[in-house]
Amino acid sequence: MPLPPPEFPAFDPAVAEGMVGAGAVMAGIPEYLGIRTVEAGAGRLVAEVAVRDELLNPFGALHGAVLSALADHVLGAVVYTVVERGYWAATTEFKLNFLAPVRTGTVRAESSIISMSRRTAVVRIDMENEGRAVAAAQGTVTIVPPRA
Repeated sequence: MPLPPPEFPAFDPAVAEGMVGAGAVMAGIPEYLGIRTVEAGAGRLVAEVAVRDELLNPFGALHGAVLSALADHVLGAVVYTVVERGYWAATTEFKLNFLAPVRTGTVRAESSIISMSRRTAVVRIDMENEGRAVAAAQGTVTIVPPRA
């Protein structure tokens, strides 16, 4: 029997809305990879990346580093939907299982916070490509309060 989801008293719908769509600010690796957040809610975030030739490995499959970067991105980003403004999240660790190769289309990653305290969150990530499971991950995020 699955555990009930945690409660998120600091959830701010405006923050979640600001993470979705063309208005969302991306920089660095997420921008280069073309990661786009398509859904965000209380403790849940969905992002996608389109498969492009420059993201493939020498065997014609999406490089594992792309899936890893996507997992790391949604692992931390989901926390921003439920922490007070000024707090930030840092990935502490995650484990990623590759389930199937990706060659075309779009990879969709859904992250869900399964446990959260004042200082840490445990997040589950499921990735699919064209309706097929391609990766699964779970990780821990450290939640850091603003400096006084």
